[in-house]
Amino acid sequence: MGAIEDVYADLDTDVSEEEFREAVEQKVEQMGGLADDETAAMLIAHELKDGEVNGIADIEPGMDEVKFIARVTKVGDLRTFERDGEDEDGRVLNVEAADETGSVTLSFWDQQAAAAADGELEAGDTLRIKGHPKDGYNGLEVSVDKVEQDEDADIDVNLDGRTTVDTLTLGQSDVNVRGLVLDTESVRTFDRDDGTEGQVANLALGDETGQVRVTMWDERAERAEELSAGTAVEVVDGYVRERDGDLELHVGDRGAVEEVEDTVEFTPETTPIDAVEIDQTVDIGGVVRSADPKRTFDRDDGSEGQVRNVRVQDESGDIRVALWGDKADKDLRPGDEVFLADVEVDDGWQDDLEASANWRSTVVVLDDDATNVSTGGADEAGGDDENAGLGQFADGAAGDGGTTTGDATAGSAETDGADAAADAEAPVEFTGTVVQTGDPVVLDDGEETMSVETSATLQLGQEVTARGHVEDGRLDADDVF
Repeated sequence: MGAIEDVYADLDTDVSEEEFREAVEQKVEQMGGLADDETAAMLIAHELKDGEVNGIADIEPGMDEVKFIARVTKVGDLRTFERDGEDEDGRVLNVEAADETGSVTLSFWDQQAAAAADGELEAGDTLRIKGHPKDGYNGLEVSVDKVEQDEDADIDVNLDGRTTVDTLTLGQSDVNVRGLVLDTESVRTFDRDDGTEGQVANLALGDETGQVRVTMWDERAERAEELSAGTAVEVVDGYVRERDGDLELHVGDRGAVEEVEDTVEFTPETTPIDAVEIDQTVDIGGVVRSADPKRTFDRDDGSEGQVRNVRVQDESGDIRVALWGDKADKDLRPGDEVFLADVEVDDGWQDDLEASANWRSTVVVLDDDATNVSTGGADEAGGDDENAGLGQFADGAAGDGGTTTGDATAGSAETDGADAAADAEAPVEFTGTVVQTGDPVVLDDGEETMSVETSATLQLGQEVTARGHVEDGRLDADDVF
């Protein structure tokens, strides 16, 4: 073979060899004899490779041109519009396409749009696309310059438009995700710039691939108070946004959160407590060893906040967890089994690590009746993958691989309830300043408070240590000194 054929043979391109040869000849002529056929062929090959991406997830709005393969999941309706200074109307049609890394909106214009609307394009078609990416109305959009079908390419995506949590990408729209409600928050109101009042609420959603925070706006926000943990739902026509570096799934006027009866899996992975490190954001699970009363405090802006401290123990160790805001209202008691997602690990009191459950965290109280939930992640602990994570949310689901249904309830930890209660009854010591006398006495160590049942006569401001057993969030003191 000649030089041009050799270079072309190494290319993975949709350009024919004849078109490639013509481009090389034009390049030689353009350079006035400064490049031979081989050099010109290499230059053209470089230009053809420029813009190729490994997947939709690699596409960014600032790119000049991109080339990729995707599968059509939804064909929209043809729309017409008036162009300035032209008699003929313009036409545009939006197509949703996806690959294994994400999804994108393809904009077809004029003749291409008309052809697609006439049935030349349908869900399931696999396309080779060349176009210009930009920020569209609902996120990432590629304006198509050239497209052709590729029947040989194998792209594994769901044609029903449904996606999973792990494939969500910034800018996606018309997203459908099924999962289990893990946690819900109350509806909050806010004032818009135009003077109207809006509503917003959040819930945490988990499927077999992970979990995501769902933000529901205005009328949709009320769904958060209608759903409970363990309910299987489908988010319909959501869109993906980013907040503080995390992806969120938003539901507006076009979207909905609907209960479903389908089987849904959720098997979270947890990090063993003794493996967590400062400044990490982790998922942990275990048994509540002690629970302090809720405390309120005044913020710098004059508003009132609240926090409650609990201590959670798994097979590897224990850690204090601060529950902030609405999470302080969670009904947690010693012996309860919990799953806490996206908690931030900080340096706590007396150099002890502390986990903080804030607005982005998920706190799930697990059902005592369910089974087959393991604490501690296999990757971190070096254990068996089969026992990693908190298992599932299901009734009587032992050994079924994490499958749950629409009327599923929260699972429980592998540690059995009797053993957990025994651990919770281990003697503890609490040292703090007396901030309330009477029944009960309340001690404050500067980080948390503890209610103490004692007959000892104490004075406000006195620093004491109480030793005894914790029951229902109170320390029944055998000794105060």
